[in-house]
Order: sequence, then C-alpha cells, then structure tokens
Amino acid sequence: MSEVKVNKISPRSGTTVTLGDSGDTFTIPSGATINNQGTATNFGATGSASWVTTVKTSSPFTAVAGEGYFVNTTGGAVTVNLPAGTAGAVVAIKDYAGTFDTNNCILSPNGSDKIGGDGTTDATLSVEGIAVTLVFIDSTQGWLVTDSGLQNEAPTAEYITATGGTPTTSPCGDYKIHTFTGPGAFCVSSAGNPGGSTTLEYMVIAGGGGGGANRGGGGGAGGFRFASPSLAPATYPAKPLAAPAGLTASVGSIPVTIGAAGTAGNPPTTNAGQGGNSTFSTIISTGGGRGDRANTGSGGAAGGSGGGGSDDGGAIGGGAGNTPPVSPPQGNSGGAANGPIGGGGGGGALAAGANGINPNGGGPGGVGGGFPNAFGTSGQNCGSFYYFSGGGAGGGKDSAPGVGGAGGVGGGGAGGTGAPGCGPQKAGTAGTDNTGGGGGGGGNNGGPCKGAAGGSGIVIIRYKFQN
Repeated sequence: MSEVKVNKISPRSGTTVTLGDSGDTFTIPSGATINNQGTATNFGATGSASWVTTVKTSSPFTAVAGEGYFVNTTGGAVTVNLPAGTAGAVVAIKDYAGTFDTNNCILSPNGSDKIGGDGTTDATLSVEGIAVTLVFIDSTQGWLVTDSGLQNEAPTAEYITATGGTPTTSPCGDYKIHTFTGPGAFCVSSAGNPGGSTTLEYMVIAGGGGGGANRGGGGGAGGFRFASPSLAPATYPAKPLAAPAGLTASVGSIPVTIGAAGTAGNPPTTNAGQGGNSTFSTIISTGGGRGDRANTGSGGAAGGSGGGGSDDGGAIGGGAGNTPPVSPPQGNSGGAANGPIGGGGGGGALAAGANGINPNGGGPGGVGGGFPNAFGTSGQNCGSFYYFSGGGAGGGKDSAPGVGGAGGVGGGGAGGTGAPGCGPQKAGTAGTDNTGGGGGGGGNNGGPCKGAAGGSGIVIIRYKFQN
C-alpha cells in the first residue's frame, strides 16, 4: 500500500479529473470532511438529494440529477422536466407554498424514459404539501417514487393578537372587541393563519350631521359600514347593510379616525355642519349631511345619510344618502319640506327620512341599523340588539299642531316644537354621542330657533382570538 500526499490535484489537460475506474471504491475515513464550494451533482444517488434553496416558480424548468427543488405554484402550474435517466439518479420535489392541490406540479420524463413504468406519460402532483423523491431504476420502470409524504400537516391554529382602543372580550363566543370612541391606532402583532383566523370584522360609523335652524331639517346619520361574516346567517336589522366579508389582518399599525359631530344650525343665517368621516384601514364612512334651515332654497345636504330639507315657500328636498356611493350602501336620503311646514327628517342607515307632516309637523328621522350584542357590547344579553346611525328629525312650525318629529332609532335627535318662544323644547335634540345619530332641526313660532348637533362616530373591530 502506497500513499500520495499532495495539496492540489489539477487536470494535465482539459478540465476533468477522473478518480479510478468503474467498480472502484473510495473510502472517506471517519472524522474527515468534504467541503464543497462549487456544484456537486449525482451525490444523491444513494437515495437522498442535495436541496437547492432557490425556490422554483418558472415553468418549465429542467431538474438536475442529485438535486431537490422547492416548487412554488402560487402563480400557476409548474412543469418539471426530469433529467435523462441513469441508474441511481435521484430527483426530489417539495410543495413550497401548499398549493399543489390548486395549481399542480407536472413531472415530465425525458425522451423515452418512463415514470412508474407508464410509457412516457407526465405525472401530476396534486396533493397539498406533498414531498416526493424519485430514483431512476431502469428502462422498464424508469423513475420510481421511493419516498412520499405530506410534510405540511395542518398548521397549528394561530389567532390575531392586537392592541388599541378599549379592548374587551365578547360575552358571546371566542372574540376580542376593540372599541374606538376617539382617534387612535389598531396595532396588529400577529395576523393569525387560516387554521385559526385572519379576519377582522368591523363596524365603522361616521359623525351625524347637525340639525338646521328655523323649522329646520334633521341632520343625516353618519355613514353605517359593517361586516361580520361570523354572524351570518343570523337575521337582524343591520343585515341588509352587512358586507359579505371582513378585512384580512396584516402585521402593523392601522390608524383609526372617529368622525366629529356636525355642528348645530343657528338662526338666522348659520347653517348646520356636516358630520365628520370615520375611517379604519380601507373602510371610510362618510359623515351625515347637514339639515337645511328655512328659506335657503338649497335643501338638505348629501352625506352618508342625507340631511332633511326645510321650506322656502315651496317643496325643498332632502340630501342624497350613500354619498359617495359604496356597496352595501351606507345610508339613505333625507326627507323634504313640502311647503311652509315642518322640516324633513334626516336619513338613517336603514330608512330614508320622512317628509314634513302637513300641517306644520316635522318629519321623523330614518331608522338606524342594529345588530346582535355579540358583535361588541358587554352588559347585555347576547340575543339583544343595539342601534346606530339614526336620522335626526325635522323641526315643527307654529304651535298647533307644530310638533317636532321623532328621532330615528339609533341615536337620532328629535325635532324642536312650534311652541312659542325659543325654550329648550324649541331647539332640536342632539344626536347621541358615539352613535352617528343626526341632530334634530329647530322649531319656529313667530321666530326661528336653533337646531342641534349630531352625534359623534365610533369604530368597533372584532376578531376571533381562541377556540
């Protein structure tokens, strides 16, 4: 036995060095290390492959014997052309993104080679998460699968975790609720996964419009936008306005804006104010339209729900709701004043404001939207309902029977009466804070009386946090 000691072996000519002859065995002693700084091929011929860590997305691509590949079919099916078959050659494939069931991975044999003895037909990998190792055995069977397994078992359920607003736990189910009555940020530290939940349900209510002065129109309710797919198919008053899906959570900070209440209209010349917008992520609810004051000739203003009209000696209409338009709609139009009578009611989430009532009465505000307590308020029975975005009512004219209209359910303020003087009963009633209710219009009996402010908005976010 002889021993050769050198620091480097280089080819005498060309670029290839051959060690020994066919059938020879080269032994690597225990404790020795082969440090590969280049490309090693066919070292997987014993049944294992050297995995390529660059994920494959292009189609087709040609595999190299001795290598394993992570294949991502998220963007579409991928075809893998197998190399020319030589006995003992190994190729391995792994579903990188768990999408082989949706977009398949196609194994295409080389030339006259076979896969599992089946002619030259392609083989399809269509099981989510699968990993396969193929070895070329001979011309009869070609490539055979020596190992296959579902290495992506069902993931451990993970749930959304977040901070911001006032957090509570729903009294009805495994849900966390974050309530914002002022501006802030909803901060997501974990976005969950499909095995747990990735869905953010929401209720975004804008500020209600102010009520107009002088037999004024009621303020329109703030825009009502709501999504709670986990509560379907329950029937409840808000259901017609419920979006079919929530938002997908992502890690980061999401600003939350709460719409301000629209200011009250004051006689003789000051118009009421529009409600402010409320926002959460991509969801924008528009502030309620202001209620009109008498003798402007302009009518109620558009908004999430429209403000009610007041008279100008003729028919003056209410403002349009669902402005700008979204689907499902966020509100309804305001009512009209049909002549020198009471003001029209502001629109609500589920109904338009009513027209002024002849003779001299103010129109009621449109009803707001409601939904089960399970969404976000503790201290109530889970089967109960609570309401938001009711329209403000129109103010009355003269004393008999010049009554103000009733505010819409969901925080809408009542209209002022036509009683003499401008006492408290003559001014409209303010919309309830953090409901998006419209303010009530002011009354008139020989002199104009002020309207009332709308109610501020609110944002509630709901998500599953456990089973």
